[in-house]
Amino acid sequence: QLQLVESGGGLMQPGESLRLSCAASGFTLDYYAIGWFRQAPGKEREGVLCVHGGGAYTRSADSVKGRFAISRDSAKNTVYLQMNNLKPEDTAVYYCAAERRPYGCSVSRIDYSFWGQGTQVTVSS
Repeated sequence: QLQLVESGGGLMQPGESLRLSCAASGFTLDYYAIGWFRQAPGKEREGVLCVHGGGAYTRSADSVKGRFAISRDSAKNTVYLQMNNLKPEDTAVYYCAAERRPYGCSVSRIDYSFWGQGTQVTVSS
């Protein structure tokens, strides 16, 4: 059974850093695209970053360029979202999602079939 479990969320102050984890089980990340998404209250779920097993990645939201980074650890079958210089507008539930594909990745939520349960990130002074 395919499963994604996010962890690492919490209450942070502006300017701090946080790393979220997305642990996969039931499948090998090498053959999948993994995307990080976030959804703030009252807003649409938006793509943040994605990565494929081959390491190709793309950044989606302009608001995270230069601050967020995505990485993967094949040995742990885990994808990470490193978030630096957090801002209050980064407050959201963060989700990871997976979709089997031969190459590349997408930051469109309609391209993903498997989703984790989400982890809350709150940035407030």
